[in-house]
Amino acid sequence: MSEPLDLAAFPNDFLWGTATAAYQIEGAVAEDGRAPSIWDTFSHTPGKVDNGDTGDVACDHYHRWREDFDLLKQLGTNAYRFSVAWPRIIPGGDGQVNAKGLDFYDRLTDALLADGITPMVTLYHWDLPQALQDRGGWPARETALAFGEYASVVAERLGDRVKHWTPLNEPLCSAWIGHLEGRMAPGLADLNAAVPASYHLLLGHGLATQAIRAAVPDAEVGIVLNLAQVEPATDRPEDIAAARRMDGHSNRWWLDPVHGRGFPEDMVEVYGVELPEQPGDLDTIAAPLDWLGLNYYFPSAIADHPAGPAPYADAVRRLGVPRTGMDWEVDANGIESLLLRLTSEYGARKLYITENGSAYPDVVRPDGTVDDPEREQYLVDHLAACARAVRKGAPLAGYFAWSLLDNFEWAYGYDKRFGLVHVDYQTQVRTIKGSGHRYADIVRRHGARVRRAA
Repeated sequence: MSEPLDLAAFPNDFLWGTATAAYQIEGAVAEDGRAPSIWDTFSHTPGKVDNGDTGDVACDHYHRWREDFDLLKQLGTNAYRFSVAWPRIIPGGDGQVNAKGLDFYDRLTDALLADGITPMVTLYHWDLPQALQDRGGWPARETALAFGEYASVVAERLGDRVKHWTPLNEPLCSAWIGHLEGRMAPGLADLNAAVPASYHLLLGHGLATQAIRAAVPDAEVGIVLNLAQVEPATDRPEDIAAARRMDGHSNRWWLDPVHGRGFPEDMVEVYGVELPEQPGDLDTIAAPLDWLGLNYYFPSAIADHPAGPAPYADAVRRLGVPRTGMDWEVDANGIESLLLRLTSEYGARKLYITENGSAYPDVVRPDGTVDDPEREQYLVDHLAACARAVRKGAPLAGYFAWSLLDNFEWAYGYDKRFGLVHVDYQTQVRTIKGSGHRYADIVRRHGARVRRAA
């Protein structure tokens, strides 16, 4: 397999990492004081998750984290992005703090630093305490205020050692997929709930950013967005307009407010829902970013869909295009285009690829190995596209492969495997896949290049 990968493009201090999320790997959902989250409720609701799967055990990372950190050392990565479970820290959403929850992430942080691995902490990867959902969830302003308090608690505990922070992971999924499409927790399909949820998620991001900076003056704070590389499916005016709406829905609705531009007026008109704005909110939402995180998986060709939900546009299946096991298109050019757009249009000073990866139906061979050449090629092609973007001026400072482990893939359950490491969910045996070994080799060769240049 050829490797058109320009390793010299990446900076000497480049962060090579992997990423995970608490509910997807930890398990131990009722242990040491953790209370239910909206994903516990959603996954236990019949018909919501494929095969009736839940995150009750997942990868049992809560008990096996030392074994998993040994995998990080085998991969040779120098960074690890993980999320803190809000219902483990403040089970009721606000109020009393659970010391055992903080102790767990204390241990993770210390172990990573002892191994020379930089921790990057995400405060919210979708596991809202169910107690807060019962009081209104993200459509309610009180949830944003509670999020700021939770951020303060975690930052005060870990901030003497953790410098890289992101309050939110993919607020688009929380707002649009969870409140408009109903395919993720909390499973609502209500535009009148989704729009205020999107607003309060970003308000919560701003409040959390303030709280982190108050506790950790030298913190580097960013936001992680899953942005879409969209293009019209045809040259019909209706499809061109639909692609513009989808860009507003998926990209500008999130990028513009955090960059001080306010919410896009064209999309406010499309949604037709009044924003719950109060004086000072937009300044809070636009708290300056130290970096911007891009989660990228696939591009989309967009067609007009007036009978559908907002933004009245939908992706069209293109023939002859390679696809992953998620049925997502494979096109590495999209990651390059988005990195360059963030640089030129939004003036990004530092960028991270905070997630990038692919699911394929992996098989453990008789000799115990897992060969996944399609994932290997996906990884190399997307890193090559990142290198091209860097050569063109994108300030890319790190890449985090999704994911370290096969895990609970939300509404898809355990059938979809994204890991560089295979997990046998019956035995919890971990096996580094071919893609994991390939990633380790890339990291090693970049490190060797840096040492030679020193």
